[in-house]
Amino acid sequence: MALQALQSSGVAFRKILSHFPEELSLAFAYGSGVYRQAGPSSNQKNAMLDFVFTVDDPVAWHSKNLKKNWNHYSFLKVLGAKVITTVQNNYGAGVYYNPLIMCDGKLIKYGVISTSILIDDLLNWNNLYIAGRLQKPVKIIAMNENVTLRSALDKNLKSAVTAAFLMLPESFSEEDLFIAIAGLSYSGDFRMVVGEDKTKVLNIVKPNIVHFRELYGNILQKNPQVVYKIQQGRLEIDKSPEGQFTQLMTLPKTLQQQINQIMDPPGKNRDVEETLLQVAHDPDCGEVVRLGLSAIVRPSSMRQSTKGVFTAGMKKSLIYSSLKLHKMWKGWLRKTS
Repeated sequence: MALQALQSSGVAFRKILSHFPEELSLAFAYGSGVYRQAGPSSNQKNAMLDFVFTVDDPVAWHSKNLKKNWNHYSFLKVLGAKVITTVQNNYGAGVYYNPLIMCDGKLIKYGVISTSILIDDLLNWNNLYIAGRLQKPVKIIAMNENVTLRSALDKNLKSAVTAAFLMLPESFSEEDLFIAIAGLSYSGDFRMVVGEDKTKVLNIVKPNIVHFRELYGNILQKNPQVVYKIQQGRLEIDKSPEGQFTQLMTLPKTLQQQINQIMDPPGKNRDVEETLLQVAHDPDCGEVVRLGLSAIVRPSSMRQSTKGVFTAGMKKSLIYSSLKLHKMWKGWLRKTS
């Protein structure tokens, strides 16, 4: 599959993983503590490491983790693993984060998500939250032989390429494509207004073109709708209404539904296919797709951030928010100096 498990720092990550219950279908690390970023995150010496743990049985996993790492949890720990799992699954984007944890001498943040909820998000983009993380280079630390999960991970990457194609012109560079892909899960994210550096997407992509190429190169070479000139780092795609309709029809279900809601006039109740055919002929097709993405990401990111106050606790939430604002302030100073 296209996801790459890079070897660097593998031992350090696995040592951290050893502090947690073993029943994981997928574990990965991501962010500026794993991959070099430009801008205010470029000095990574003491960067917080971000992890996501995917588990088949969240109640059983949290029960074991509460015994091993009771102090990682907020006040919700006294309510037990079932309540924690209910909060995890039913609020926000289906992920439960414990931030600002010292583990093996490193400052880490880790999120826990159910395997079934992750698969659904990868295929349908219900939240485009963890699915969005997995559209960018990540360090895979552990993955079991769940064929459905592996297939969904690959489908998520293909969907990211398709959505990016719809928002790009007929001819563009690899960097243009990777910037479009990396920006999908930030479309409408309110944290890009408060708490995140505005040049975050560029800072993610520019130092990591090689890693994006490893992630997407095989998909691009096999895609019949693109001419991929690898040596020149250029791509050409079919922007005809027919080509765009084909791409729109392969988008994840939730994005198709959001596009239908945006374009369908009140009382008309057209089916999704009819709406997508209209969008394929629209000169503003890319902007409609972008609005559809924002309609998914904005509420998802707001709900998840609100949920963080309860899962992290008030004190940690304030500290974590201040760190984000400090990073944004550093980026602004760097840009104006």
